[in-house]
Amino acid sequence: MHIEEWLETVPAVSVYLLVGLVIGLESLGIPLPGEIVLVSATLLAASQDHINPYVLGASAIAGAVIGDSIGYLIGRKGGQPLLTWLGRKFPKHFSADHVATAERSFQKWGMWAVFVGRFIALLRIFAGPLAGVLRMPYWKFLIANVLGGIVWAGGTTAVIYSLGKVAEDWLKRFSWLGLVLALLFGLGSMLVMKWRSKKAKSAAAAAAGTETAEPEPVPAGD
Repeated sequence: MHIEEWLETVPAVSVYLLVGLVIGLESLGIPLPGEIVLVSATLLAASQDHINPYVLGASAIAGAVIGDSIGYLIGRKGGQPLLTWLGRKFPKHFSADHVATAERSFQKWGMWAVFVGRFIALLRIFAGPLAGVLRMPYWKFLIANVLGGIVWAGGTTAVIYSLGKVAEDWLKRFSWLGLVLALLFGLGSMLVMKWRSKKAKSAAAAAAGTETAEPEPVPAGD
């Protein structure tokens, strides 16, 4: 069976559920490639008419908002011990340096750290649980959460779908092109995440060094 024919047999509802579930779990605090899944599904929607981009975008938004809200409730109930447990469970994502970086972001931006965090891979998994741990008022969290989910999930779906439609002729001739693009995007996202992680770790180390450094004694005058 040709790959394009096989893709046409994929039930649209399964795509919607998969996108909503993965994004929801990532927003809840579990490190999953939500952005990669959303982009891949949107490219699929651009080449397969049975997948509705509006329903796909709505599924992504719902997953983002619901997942973040559940993460907030878990963080509020679990408190600091939850972050310690996550650090042991997912040391690459919830290390002490990453937690410290996220906490500084919340202290600097407040509720808008939730909104901005939706666009940053590291903060995306931190936003909900950390907002709960820091006991941010839920109404503030909810406003930033909903706005961030709409702009990030809805905007990503709209942009990628539009680009996919522009290249629709190519996608029809080479049905594997969408998969290749998704793979390249995924690899690129991984490299960017690693680069940001190293940069954040270096910044945290530099900040810690600045705080602990003591001024040199001034020589006494003759």
